[in-house]
Amino acid sequence: MDLNAIDFAAQQREEIRNLGRLLGEAVRAQHGDDVYSLIEKIRQGSIRYHRGTDAAANQELKGLLESLTSDQTIQIIRAFSYFSLLVNIAEDQRQIRSWRAERSSVCAPAKGSIAHAIEKAIETAGNSDVVMQFFKNANISAVLTAHPTEVKRKSIRNCQTVIARLLDERDRIKLLPEEDANNTEALRRAIVTLWQTRMLRMSTLSVLDEVENGLSFFDATFMNELPRIYVDVEDQLSNLGKQSRYDELSNFISVGTWIGGDRDGNPYVTAEILEHALRMHCERTLAYYLDEIHVLSSQLSMSDHLVPACRQLVELAAHAEMSSPHRADEPYRRAMDWIGGRVTMTARRFLGKDIRNHYSHFVDARPYRTSDELEDDLKVVEISLSKNGSEPLARGKLRSLKRAVNLFGFSLAPIDLRQNADVHERVVSELFEAVYPGTRYLDLDEEQRIGLLTKELATGRPLASQYLSYSEPTNSELAIFRTARAALDLYGPRSIQNCIISKAASVSDMLEVALLLKECGLLNPASNELRVNIVPLFETIEDLRNSAALMERLLGLKAYSALLGSRNNTQEVLLGYSDSNKDGGFITSNWELYKAETELVKTFKRHNVLLRIFHGRGGSVGRGGGPSYEAILARPPGSVEGRIRLTEQGEIITAKYGNPEVGRRHLELLIAGTLEVSLSQNNSAPPMQESYLRAMEELSALAFKAYRGLVYETDGFEQFFIESTIVSEFAALNIGSRPASRKQSTSIEDLRAIPWVFSWSQCRWMLPGWFGFGSAVNLWLAKHGEDGIRLLQQMYREWPFFAMLLSNMDMVLASVDVAIARRYASLVNSSELRDCIFNTIEIEHKQTIDAMHKITGVSGPNPALRQALRQRLPYLDPLNHAQIELLRRYRSGDADERTRRGIHLSINGIAAGLRNSG
Repeated sequence: MDLNAIDFAAQQREEIRNLGRLLGEAVRAQHGDDVYSLIEKIRQGSIRYHRGTDAAANQELKGLLESLTSDQTIQIIRAFSYFSLLVNIAEDQRQIRSWRAERSSVCAPAKGSIAHAIEKAIETAGNSDVVMQFFKNANISAVLTAHPTEVKRKSIRNCQTVIARLLDERDRIKLLPEEDANNTEALRRAIVTLWQTRMLRMSTLSVLDEVENGLSFFDATFMNELPRIYVDVEDQLSNLGKQSRYDELSNFISVGTWIGGDRDGNPYVTAEILEHALRMHCERTLAYYLDEIHVLSSQLSMSDHLVPACRQLVELAAHAEMSSPHRADEPYRRAMDWIGGRVTMTARRFLGKDIRNHYSHFVDARPYRTSDELEDDLKVVEISLSKNGSEPLARGKLRSLKRAVNLFGFSLAPIDLRQNADVHERVVSELFEAVYPGTRYLDLDEEQRIGLLTKELATGRPLASQYLSYSEPTNSELAIFRTARAALDLYGPRSIQNCIISKAASVSDMLEVALLLKECGLLNPASNELRVNIVPLFETIEDLRNSAALMERLLGLKAYSALLGSRNNTQEVLLGYSDSNKDGGFITSNWELYKAETELVKTFKRHNVLLRIFHGRGGSVGRGGGPSYEAILARPPGSVEGRIRLTEQGEIITAKYGNPEVGRRHLELLIAGTLEVSLSQNNSAPPMQESYLRAMEELSALAFKAYRGLVYETDGFEQFFIESTIVSEFAALNIGSRPASRKQSTSIEDLRAIPWVFSWSQCRWMLPGWFGFGSAVNLWLAKHGEDGIRLLQQMYREWPFFAMLLSNMDMVLASVDVAIARRYASLVNSSELRDCIFNTIEIEHKQTIDAMHKITGVSGPNPALRQALRQRLPYLDPLNHAQIELLRRYRSGDADERTRRGIHLSINGIAAGLRNSG
């Protein structure tokens, strides 16, 4: 297929026009011609401005929006917000068309596909054995976090899913005229439903609401697509002749979650919430199995008069002999019924209730003790089918269900626990003080703490006592760990696997958690069995710089290193992108992360311990976002080696995994990127040029100085930030259960990274994704001259890390709009402060654009992305103008509830238009 002959852009434009027309019909039908005409007037004016055909259009647009009533403004915001959602759907469909065209092409596999990665790995290594070894040992995981930047309600996402399905239907089959009319009418109904569905939440999300939202992505994507990925990879390897059609790969990719277990800064995550979240996971998993079993039972209707069954299958079917006289000659169907009965009884065991009625009459069925037992029964059916001429049936839905059971067990996805090191420290101090009065643990230096903790870890005697009274925080933390132990006993070892320590800054921070795990039965000092991983999170610039030295000391402690034997001799380390960015700026954050990974690799090799790096990436580039595939390829040599975890946060979860086919593609990109970088680094990675490292170190220092100088050392900057962005209004938006700040404070140090980045995105400055680079390059060139620019150009061509850094910055700069940012700055009360700081940012922006041009040779930010943005900017800019006007009214004392609601609606709409703002 000639991909160049397919004009996907034209298809997308036509689709957007059609969706916009249907949305316009819905608006006109409900609100009349006046509202519709007003929206059209604003839309046409914005389009003229962006096409450059009317220089005064932007000023006219500003004046028109300022003159609207609150009710009119809300309708305008809703219209342009919903249109942005529809554009997102059209963009996803364009991606799907492109991917499907690539996969159906007779040409070589597309870059980023698993097939391409396998082909490239074999070419690099000269044989396919390395590929088999990779899949045998790989450990790749995407982890959904509870960080709140997803502003859309689930009801809105449901409407989007319906619209996407209808558009996809138009792509996949040639519709008859009446079918085309029916499809269009169904689209019309879906868009009317979307328009009439409330955008904003009426109340703050609870933690369990967040759990439910997270589970919806398992329903939509993961439970179906993950097993299919395994099946496809196994078949690809079978075609290489490296394994038989019946061999199964070990689990190499999974999906985890923090939702329900992340208590860092969230007082609403308790032991009861964790227990409820685990039950919700279990219920969702068993319900999926029962639905799949019910379908298989209807499909496996073969008669033993026509096809034989193996002895084990007959024995399995015999348990369900009385299920129905009509099935007396259908052993496969009866076997599936019996399996369904056992799963039903398993649900009663775990949940105390039936979750489906298909097999509730099998009251004598034994519940499964483990998911392995369920998998074994499914294998019996699979083997019997394969041996008796029914291999296509064995390799269909049954194969996918068996893999799902292998992947998800009875717990669906592991829930990571996370808490701040300061909390652990206070709990341990209280426990010691109750048993050894006068210990004053908080007053001890680091060496004294390590000595006390290692001594206590060596004894099997518990430190905590049920006969002593403790503070509520201590009781709460102990309850969490006890609930985790009970979950592991009930649901199995995959239900909870990691205990993450935020702000880990010392060896004692790690040992404190080990002690708490021992107190609650998750660490056995007699056998050195550790039932969960202890994972430090290094998130500030200082923490990143100290991370390798800390791990050097920790791995050198026999009391700790002995525990790793029960964890496959593997230690995970979480590196934080968000707080390091807020702390030191985009350039320094990325460089310190790269250096930390490099030093950690050396440290772990010295101790012969396997390193798995967990990348705490946010949605926006300013929080470590950007394309995952390119980010993985840019990791330092030795830092991946088949083992990697990455967080997926906020609205990026919906963008990546809300649509099953898009989700499948992103999971493939994770696998392909990990395979490529692991094998290329092992076989052909050239030694890093020292000149690159020195240049990057110098650029980072200069960018750090510029960033810190603005954000932390400029008088009045905090006031400028608060008054020129929506950060104050963001805190009142009901998008998550977690507070916006760690403390009751307005300081930038205490502000969470999410509202920091989100607020800069809303005002179209995107400052955390680029600030400091321009002045750093200018100072570098002033020192190094023409040789300096040639070196930077060479780094861009040859060093994946530097290329990725500039590519992500380029992507951010394409969304910057200085004119709109200036309007937000007009909200700052002090004109002197406004002019001073705005001019500083504007100069740095110009310098950054110029520096990018000098290095990459491309004039202006990302032309391809800018072209794509042209389709949405005419609908995004009016939202910004409306938001500014509403902020002005609100801050001037307008107490009308519609004004506040309009602000929140505009935040929602702008986030939808930008797609990666949080």
